[in-house]
Amino acid sequence: MSSENLELFETKYKAGKHAFERGQYSKSLQHLETALENINPNSRLGGETQIWLVTAYQAAGKVQEATTLCKKLTRHSYLQTRQQAKRILAILEAPVLRTRPEWVTKIPDLGAISESDAKDRRGSGLVSQVKSPPPKPKTPELEVVDPSKVNTKDNQFVWVALVLIVLTLSGLVWFS
Repeated sequence: MSSENLELFETKYKAGKHAFERGQYSKSLQHLETALENINPNSRLGGETQIWLVTAYQAAGKVQEATTLCKKLTRHSYLQTRQQAKRILAILEAPVLRTRPEWVTKIPDLGAISESDAKDRRGSGLVSQVKSPPPKPKTPELEVVDPSKVNTKDNQFVWVALVLIVLTLSGLVWFS
């Protein structure tokens, strides 16, 4: 593999992952497929790229392609890729649970909103970039104690404790 192919692979692979994380699944598919063309599909990186492709296919709604590729990856030469493909395949082939409409929260599609339109960014927090300094941690202040106000009288506790210890020990000696 040439260094030119490796650089193109790394660029496309990172772009594909970034697009996937931003929710741009069709772009992610394009980048990841181009990355896969520039690396050995049976290598560790090739397997990792194909696992990303499976998740991108599934996210883009191409479940059949995802399942087909995932079945192929269960026979991959790299052990971790095989194990991960088996786990993903179990998820893809799992039965779809029925849900009631009142259990589902509808999330609006934000793909049509342009990022440059200021009226669409209301409340996004991009307007205020000024940060306040972090609060200083509070240190406990030591109190100065006046020695004349300290109770120094003997409260007889030590003598009571000694008497109880002597009585306990003599009782143990007496009964043994």
